[in-house]
Amino acid sequence: MTDHSPLRTAPGAVPAPDGALDHEVPWHFGDPFAEQRAASRKVAVVDRSHREVIAVPGDERLSWLHLVISQHVTELADGAGTEALVLDSQGRVDAHMLLAHVDGTVWLDTERGAVATGARGGRVPLLEYFEQMVFWSKVEPRDATAERAVLSLVGPETPDLLAKLGLPVPTGPYAVAQGGSVVVRRMPWPGHDAADLLVPREELREWWDRITDAGARPMGSLGFEALRVESLRPRLGVDTDEKSIPHEVNWVHVAAHVAKGCYRGQETVSKVHNVGRPPRRMLLLHLDGAADVLPETGAPVKAGERVVGRVGSAVQHHELGPIALALVKRSVEPGTALAVGAEATQASIDPDSVPEDTPALGRAAAQGLRG
Repeated sequence: MTDHSPLRTAPGAVPAPDGALDHEVPWHFGDPFAEQRAASRKVAVVDRSHREVIAVPGDERLSWLHLVISQHVTELADGAGTEALVLDSQGRVDAHMLLAHVDGTVWLDTERGAVATGARGGRVPLLEYFEQMVFWSKVEPRDATAERAVLSLVGPETPDLLAKLGLPVPTGPYAVAQGGSVVVRRMPWPGHDAADLLVPREELREWWDRITDAGARPMGSLGFEALRVESLRPRLGVDTDEKSIPHEVNWVHVAAHVAKGCYRGQETVSKVHNVGRPPRRMLLLHLDGAADVLPETGAPVKAGERVVGRVGSAVQHHELGPIALALVKRSVEPGTALAVGAEATQASIDPDSVPEDTPALGRAAAQGLRG
């Protein structure tokens, strides 16, 4: 796969600076806020073709995957998907992926450059880790990044657009269907409705044109990230660090099964779930809009002079203004005044982002987590 998507030269596309997050795909198309509004009210399309894709065919694909990932997939039906993790032996998150099971193959898409702790120690590419774990199972994981590319539809009119394109409209979160050469996976985020399309990579530009001609507004990675943050969905390596466990970033139940055994890191997942007290929690912060620059990933979060956390994703949202996800110590009360980054930008905790198992819940006690 080449470094840059061909859609970086699509009409109106503005590329991110080389070296920036998601520099391989369009950053925006001239008006990031208008793109977000379209995704919130109608439908937008996002180039996410820089994601790595791994195909897992074989008669024992489900029983084998069940042993090497955190999710319960032995009975994952054809036409279903889910989220899953690879953990290290201490239960810390190595990799996050999205699954789509259709027509005898499980398709996994994940962050570019995803790695895991190898069977013999050391960090290895995710596919290499899978290959190390095959042993005698009837399964043949392969790099399918050159075969498939991810395009994401975001917005309440996603089902109408799928139908207009002649593609199937899977019903329910993570439902999967194949329409011709395209795999469609319905997604509950970002926003309230979305769908990921795994299209043939050689047809990426053709499908982009078909989707935009059908009425979807092009949206860059800036808009997608803003809506992801609003949905309280973490991104590996941005909202996590080398110590992160699934409970801290809302991946328990969504991507990690607490009851099944026989996967690496399961003991930590089960223990922390039963105790209900992870050391940190991922929260949504509202930042002072007067600040000129967003805090960088990894910048400290302070309560007074005390460092109590780290900033993950920091974005400009079309309605909420500057917001950020941050990993914050459990001891920090939701009403605590915080300062983030080198500029000491003032920040407050969104009460709806506080997990249910923590004290002083605010509105979250009645409403639960958003997203």
